[in-house]
Amino acid sequence: MATGLAACGAQPQAQGGAASTERFQWKMVTSWPTNFPGLGTGAAKLAEMITAATGGRLAVKVYGAGELVPAFEVFDAVGRGTAEMGHSAAYYWKGKAAAAPFFCAVPFGLNAQEMNGWLYEGGGLELWRELYARFGLVPFPAGNTGVQMAGWFRKPINGLADLQGLKMRIPGLGGEVMSRIGATPVNLPGAEIFSSLQSGAIDAAEWVGPYNDLAFGLHRAAKFCYYPGWQEPGPTLECMVNQAAWETLPKDLQDIVATCCRAVNEAMLAEFTARNQQALDVLVREHGVELRQLPDDVLLALRKASDKVLEEAAAADPLARKALESMRAFRAQAKAWHAVSEEAYYATRG
Repeated sequence: MATGLAACGAQPQAQGGAASTERFQWKMVTSWPTNFPGLGTGAAKLAEMITAATGGRLAVKVYGAGELVPAFEVFDAVGRGTAEMGHSAAYYWKGKAAAAPFFCAVPFGLNAQEMNGWLYEGGGLELWRELYARFGLVPFPAGNTGVQMAGWFRKPINGLADLQGLKMRIPGLGGEVMSRIGATPVNLPGAEIFSSLQSGAIDAAEWVGPYNDLAFGLHRAAKFCYYPGWQEPGPTLECMVNQAAWETLPKDLQDIVATCCRAVNEAMLAEFTARNQQALDVLVREHGVELRQLPDDVLLALRKASDKVLEEAAAADPLARKALESMRAFRAQAKAWHAVSEEAYYATRG
């Protein structure tokens, strides 16, 4: 671990020059059920890595959604210092900061590879930290699921008319887009999705993808699973740290936290890449799930509505405008390169 951290740029010295012996006990609150595959286990893995890599000098204890604070109160809890760290998704905080969703998932936006490139090398993380500094928080990318599914539906979607009045669990900018084409977005934490879908309180729900959805048993509440995940093409999960707590850490511990966040960010994407198709095979072959692509008229309407929602968000908030313009510039660059690299290779490989 020490060798790996050194290779990633972590410096094993405190600001004073000698290694600090001071110990810290931190709490991490999350928006996920404890030990939930991928998301919950990713948060737990991050806490374990930090504790181990620091030799226990920074020991982190994880609290799942509802154990210390509700799922949607993680942002406020970390900001006020109830917990020093949080693991969640930035689009949950749209009501607090209009630009927040841009650092998680943008409809028809960047995929996971592009999000990592934009955040780490394209100026995205600097904008994210500029935004969160207003709330006394320091954000880090800390997980990505890759392109998600469009969602689970109790009834088939044959065209745009079938979405009128439909109640769907979908957060962030994706929820706002759905409202523009006639659906009613509902924001629910993960633990409430199955019961709401099964009871008919909602007609549809997007969560993550086959790996997580199978674990939640969503196929027992709805049989129609649609793709592609236009609403979350590369959703970045976040580790947020209370600014005051962050500043108490010696430099070497700060470096270790940053490096562990980056390691978990990469590890989670690898996990979902390995597990999603396995879970999808089980859903289709063993549980009779109907896998369908969204109709063309629906995708076209969603794309048009997305453009309007993004422009309105940018017009209403200067930092949202900076984030959107930065992201669009990076997307154009990535698209040009991928046309002769990733896409060309896929076409050649067959």
